[in-house]
Amino acid sequence: MKVLHVINGEFYAGAERVQDLLALCLPALGYEVGFACMKARDFPGNRIARDTPLYDIPMRSRYDLLVAVKLAQLIRQEKYRLVHTHTPRSAMVGRLASFLAGVPMVHHVHSPTIQDTENKVRNAINAFAEKATLIGVPFLVAVSGSISSYLHGLGYDGSRVRLVPNGVPAGGGYEHRAPGKDGSPWVLGCIGFFRPRKGLEVLIKAAGRLRKVNKAPAFVLRMVGGFETPQYEAKVKELAASEGVLDAIDWVGVSSDVYAELARMDLFVLPSLFGEGLPMVVLEAMANGVPVVASNIDGVPEAVRHGREGVLCPPGNERELAEALAVFLSGRHDWAVMSRNCTMRHRERYSDFRMAEGVAAVYADVMNSCREKNRP
Repeated sequence: MKVLHVINGEFYAGAERVQDLLALCLPALGYEVGFACMKARDFPGNRIARDTPLYDIPMRSRYDLLVAVKLAQLIRQEKYRLVHTHTPRSAMVGRLASFLAGVPMVHHVHSPTIQDTENKVRNAINAFAEKATLIGVPFLVAVSGSISSYLHGLGYDGSRVRLVPNGVPAGGGYEHRAPGKDGSPWVLGCIGFFRPRKGLEVLIKAAGRLRKVNKAPAFVLRMVGGFETPQYEAKVKELAASEGVLDAIDWVGVSSDVYAELARMDLFVLPSLFGEGLPMVVLEAMANGVPVVASNIDGVPEAVRHGREGVLCPPGNERELAEALAVFLSGRHDWAVMSRNCTMRHRERYSDFRMAEGVAAVYADVMNSCREKNRP
């Protein structure tokens, strides 16, 4: 059966990696995937699923609903039987297109729309539009228990919300050294699309606190990813200079090989303030045996159990984050045990194929529901 994933395509971050991995895994379960890209910028060049058809259907503005007509034509011409959307914008376009084409739709909720940006008015408008758009959509896919609770709080019936945790491939087989054993500095890594809600300033201030402790082991920060704007990049680097840690930061930029980058890290740090569903990069760190120090928010504690796969701390608190990092750097946690816990936890719960199986089950329920409705 053919399924069309309607995506933004502007970035290649967590939600986009989910779409990419589903395109790779779903064919083994009987589903042929295609991508309809409304803003083809980063996704086409970075995707792994190169053999998956990608249709460039540009959305000229936020209110360009003519794109839905073009999308409906594509659905009919290519005989897609189901539409799968992943963002409020793609849901709006996909819902209209699926109605015009006469096919059902599934919507994937990757993070709370009401917390997507620092602009509360924009968040409220997007959340309202998303909810209005999803009237009549049979099933919503939630990536974590926290997202399920968020959707239930918005009034969605429990039977419509299906929990399918994110998943990632197994580790790339890279060898990890035992951190700190050979006298080299600990490598504290951060990977993402850097914008204010990701909490980079908190991590930099925590690093500044660590540097002020004379007995703290040496460390470097390895930052992998791009910034939302040049202005934000300048602000963050100015803070790093004022905290006295600019020389301890390796700004790598965007990398196409996340697993190779994780192999260079001793700890993965996620200092996000809010707006995380179930972060793909946390699961990728676990798949590669890299213990995690993360904010205790949203779906993070569902994957990372405090004291087992890593350490959780309150968001926005540089003192607590510095202490969590110091616990590792001083050897008070058994890094090797936590590393093994990470790979076991990933294998048992968060593989890419397990995610695809969950999504395939939702597809089957959607089609069965449609057949039931069409019975005389």
